[in-house]
Amino acid sequence: MAREPGDRRERILASAAALFARKGVSATTVREIADEAGILSGSLYHHFESKEAMVDEIVTSYLEDLRTRYKRVLDGDSHPRTRLHDLIVASLEVVEAHPHATEIYQNDVNYLTQIERFGYLRTAGKEVQQTWLSVIEAGIAEGVIRDDLDPKILYRLMRDAVWLSVRWFKPTAAYPITRLAEDCTSLFLDGLAKTR
Repeated sequence: MAREPGDRRERILASAAALFARKGVSATTVREIADEAGILSGSLYHHFESKEAMVDEIVTSYLEDLRTRYKRVLDGDSHPRTRLHDLIVASLEVVEAHPHATEIYQNDVNYLTQIERFGYLRTAGKEVQQTWLSVIEAGIAEGVIRDDLDPKILYRLMRDAVWLSVRWFKPTAAYPITRLAEDCTSLFLDGLAKTR
């Protein structure tokens, strides 16, 4: 069966995403993307105007999924522990659905925000931070989270612990994403010490 143009476009994006995640956006060339996708580099421009257009599409899809899932969390159960758990689950699901985009965002956001085209990443970063902070601050207000800890530091620690799992966590039937989310929630809220 012949491949459709949409399949080729998706293959190019998948190849580009893998290379960007592995090498970084600035170090990846159009020729490398074309080679990885099994096409001539000139053919790439039939599908995308530039390397940046590919990055844009990869990162935009990732952020749209993240925003949608975070909105569902904020619209759901209002108990801070449940919301924190659900925020962790949503984040891990996005990491699993978009592993390369997660790596690109984690590794290249500072580089990308220097390019005018990617100015929206600053806003997206602020939205992500505000989502986490709203859950953390509600937890502090309701006595679920200690009030002697800086919410912004907690946000960075928790968010990075969850998002950087893309580098080491591979879900299995015995240890799915939901279990990792439960363990993260327990660790963040209950600590490492055994209960007495």
